[in-house]
Amino acid sequence: MNGDTLLQSSQTGGWLKFHRPLEIITTTDPLQVRPLLDQIEQSVNQHGLFAAGFLTYEAASAFDPAYRVHSPSSLPLLWFGLYSPPSPVGPPLKQGTFKLEHWQPAIEQAAYETALLKIKNYIRRGETYQVNYTMRLRTPFAGDPQGLFSRLVDGQRSEYAAYIDTGASVICSASPELFFRRDGAAVTAKPMKGTAARGRTWLEDERQIDWLRNSLKNRAENVMIVDMVRNDLGRVATAGSIQVPQLFEVERYPTILQMTSTITARSSASTAEIMAALFPCASITGAPKMRAMEIIHQLEPEPRGIYTGCIGYIGPNQQAQFNVAIRTVVIDQTSGVAEYGVGGGIVWDSETAQEYQECRLKAKVLTEPRRPDFDLLETMLWEPDSGYFLLAEHLHRLTTSARYFTIPVDANHLRHALETVAASLDRPHRVRLLIAPNGDITTQAIPLDSPPVQKRWRVALARQPVNANDIFLFHKTTHRQVYTTAREAQPDCDEVILWNEQGQVTEATIANIVVQFGHELVTPPIECGLLAGTYRAHLLAQQAIRERIITVEELKHSDRIYLINSVRTWIEAELVA
Repeated sequence: MNGDTLLQSSQTGGWLKFHRPLEIITTTDPLQVRPLLDQIEQSVNQHGLFAAGFLTYEAASAFDPAYRVHSPSSLPLLWFGLYSPPSPVGPPLKQGTFKLEHWQPAIEQAAYETALLKIKNYIRRGETYQVNYTMRLRTPFAGDPQGLFSRLVDGQRSEYAAYIDTGASVICSASPELFFRRDGAAVTAKPMKGTAARGRTWLEDERQIDWLRNSLKNRAENVMIVDMVRNDLGRVATAGSIQVPQLFEVERYPTILQMTSTITARSSASTAEIMAALFPCASITGAPKMRAMEIIHQLEPEPRGIYTGCIGYIGPNQQAQFNVAIRTVVIDQTSGVAEYGVGGGIVWDSETAQEYQECRLKAKVLTEPRRPDFDLLETMLWEPDSGYFLLAEHLHRLTTSARYFTIPVDANHLRHALETVAASLDRPHRVRLLIAPNGDITTQAIPLDSPPVQKRWRVALARQPVNANDIFLFHKTTHRQVYTTAREAQPDCDEVILWNEQGQVTEATIANIVVQFGHELVTPPIECGLLAGTYRAHLLAQQAIRERIITVEELKHSDRIYLINSVRTWIEAELVA
């Protein structure tokens, strides 16, 4: 419905639905923006209402005429609805269908790199330290915008998402960045500056985080923005109240890692005055802000619109929260075109090709398929005399994957669940332990048949390679489509050997692989795209096997092939055509 708004609130820890606006206040005139903000806040305070809406980037000139911006886009500079108190609701789960074609950048990579060279020339001449340069991506859109919003939120797992239907346009924001939040006199800003790709495992994540935190370029950019926000807040903050309690924190999102810092202050100013002091956010302009915005106006050929503006709400008793409108799609309902802005901070040592790739990384949320539903899974051998085999290793792998996917898990609860199962068993069992995305624990105990007369398993190579960057290869889950497809394509074999795009052997569908060359037993390294099996780790720790890359051709000429897992341990295999 026109005017309906859905916002994610860090203050309530959930979602707020603003329904049926009592009034909609909007303008395309910069001279009206500040007076209307004052009017909106007055209505909120006098009548106990809430205001929810947005300011586009081009509204900046309303707060300082020296801020150079393009003429407004099709969106108004300011749009707010006045509402009765919002209703707390659950996250958006609507599965409405929609169709997107290929996202086309408004400028080609060559033009992007030319603009960056001009920015670096300004930096060389001492006119600026950093400029946030951005571009737009566009594509035809058809279908239900709420379906797109649901996918964006699911794909980004942000804290400051927003959905606004103005009638003429629909805004779908999956922003992870807090512009500012106020709770009475307390004001908090949390700018983002510094980006890295997620790893495929918790260990790879930790390496990326360590690199990001220690990157001189990213630290310098982050500190520069923190200083700018402190300076902006100083215009409205109580003297001596500004603090930086967190510096260089790294937050995990499904596709990227982002470095943030937190700035706090006390202020008796109105929310409109705080907005005027801070807008636009320093993290999306550059330094110094005024000169950076002049360069942006010169080099960016079109208005940014909602991108890098802000979306949020104002409530009674000096409550407010606004995001920085990044990771945001706006759909023009008349033309049927969706637009998405993306960019980054350019400094003297920025590499043009690397910055373009960072833009592509930030746009990944647009093209990532919805992550499949899955549970984490461990399968363990339990025997009456010895209990669970390699229990510590299984729990370590499970809890590490839970941290990677931000699934709540308590190791003590896991142990209790396993002890409860074991208390009812009197002969060997295969015990499955499953963890749902919300942390719920399920166990299954399956009697383990007596091992058959030992025979070689007949194994075949998979017909298609696996993608070594598929994160589900590195975590044991119920999402096993890759393995199921490989097995179904080779129904006459006992097992299938997987391999990656580089022609490197990875694993089997239910086991790791060990290959013998002469007297040496080797297993593929995790980096090739495979699960870190617990029995594999046990054998590596004992130095019974070692890691090395094994090509498909080498496998064909190996002396022996073994499959290993923690339930069956060693199974000898023979490769068949």
